[in-house]
Amino acid sequence: MLLPFIRTLPLLYYNHFSVSPDSPTLSPPYSLEKMTDLVAVWDVALSDGVHKIEFEHGTTSGKRVVYVDGKEEIRKEWMFKLVGKETFYVGAAKTKATINIDAISGFAYEYTLEINGRSLKKYMENRSKTTNTWVLHMDGENFRVVLEKDTMDVWCNGKKMETAGEFVDDGTETHFSIGNHDCYIKAVSSGKRKEGIIHTLIVDNREIPEIAS
Repeated sequence: MLLPFIRTLPLLYYNHFSVSPDSPTLSPPYSLEKMTDLVAVWDVALSDGVHKIEFEHGTTSGKRVVYVDGKEEIRKEWMFKLVGKETFYVGAAKTKATINIDAISGFAYEYTLEINGRSLKKYMENRSKTTNTWVLHMDGENFRVVLEKDTMDVWCNGKKMETAGEFVDDGTETHFSIGNHDCYIKAVSSGKRKEGIIHTLIVDNREIPEIAS
């Protein structure tokens, strides 16, 4: 998913999926007509959730359409220049995203996504170092909790949480609530320079295992 998408003409298959009415990519609200120029799809994990970015590129008309979570963000019907870039914003924090369109040779094109000026791969590698993510199931719902370690902001299912921090004997605790559940993220020193601070999510006195960001 992190590799560039390449398209050549003519095409019956785009990337790893085929354009057919049975394709799961074509489930509502998408139509076959809309998806025929779809050339790239990326899933981008941000603090407020995982966002799907889709890009249509008509290599005869130059049409460019960008969708974020199924909502049209950019539409340009006629573009004389087939290469270039499109910039837009994703998520509650308005994270900057750019799709680069580059010609490889002849009628072959490469599509790459940048987040905050970095390739998607490098952005996600850096994000894994600056955030912690937990997923838990409570009261019949799934909750995705994200800690931004540089700001100590806490997000849950796309919403920035109200928090209260306090110092304890062996570190700090950042308290917040999910519904009627008491939660806090405990930060303690690992005692090792390379590992730094260890963050642990506690919900109703139960430790929640962390997942990969």
